[in-house]
Amino acid sequence: MNPIETRLMDLTGRVALVTGGASGIGRATAHALAAQGARVIVADINETGGWETADAIGTAGGFVHLDVTDEAAWCRALDYVISTEGRLDILANVAGIGLGGDFEDLALADWNRLIAVNATGPFLGCKHAIRAMAGSGRPGAIVNVGSIAATHAAPDLAGYCASKGALRMLSKSVALYCAHKGYPIRCNAIHPTYVDSEMLDPIAALYGSREAMVQAMAKLVPVGRLAKPADIAAAVVFLACDAAGMVTGTELFVDGGQTAGIAPSHFG
Repeated sequence: MNPIETRLMDLTGRVALVTGGASGIGRATAHALAAQGARVIVADINETGGWETADAIGTAGGFVHLDVTDEAAWCRALDYVISTEGRLDILANVAGIGLGGDFEDLALADWNRLIAVNATGPFLGCKHAIRAMAGSGRPGAIVNVGSIAATHAAPDLAGYCASKGALRMLSKSVALYCAHKGYPIRCNAIHPTYVDSEMLDPIAALYGSREAMVQAMAKLVPVGRLAKPADIAAAVVFLACDAAGMVTGTELFVDGGQTAGIAPSHFG
């Protein structure tokens, strides 16, 4: 990497808040941002995992308890960040849940939970992070982690797809809102393929074993493997840093080519 590229990726002096930082993509994102020099506040409802992430980061890490579905909790979390760090430069909305099954059996409570965590949570984060960032006058970046389910439907994931589709359009609307208001705040979305993280564990039994699940899912990804949390974290770092200074209102598919087109078997 040449000196210019190094400076563009440098996040020294920036303060980031990462939701869902207790595990998986959130944990990898917290580590990746810290590796580029950012001060990272890990936010999660899971205090034990959140503190483990923050402690592993070291002096550049911190933790705040956050239920992303609770607006008052968002206000408390951002008040904490501003009071302890003096600023907020980066918000990574990573927290999310996945539920599947037969659509006719989808319980209203499960639908509401999917929407609350995957769509309302990022909405609240964007809303309050914009207020925190705009007041500083410094450039800010919001990165929302969605899914390829935001653009490609699945018969057994109706609620999940709907929630991620909402996140997709929220990201675009927030980007345009900030530009319209003259705020130096960018907002983008990342849409991963299947990620080999704890989030897949509940469905491993459907395949007989976790290894069998990973092998089956990998066959659906053109590059031949599942994404790793670090793959998504690297994309978050890019969209958060100055190298992406002209990138807003867009979406980055980290999917190994899964949504690029028709599989070769179609022509068989």
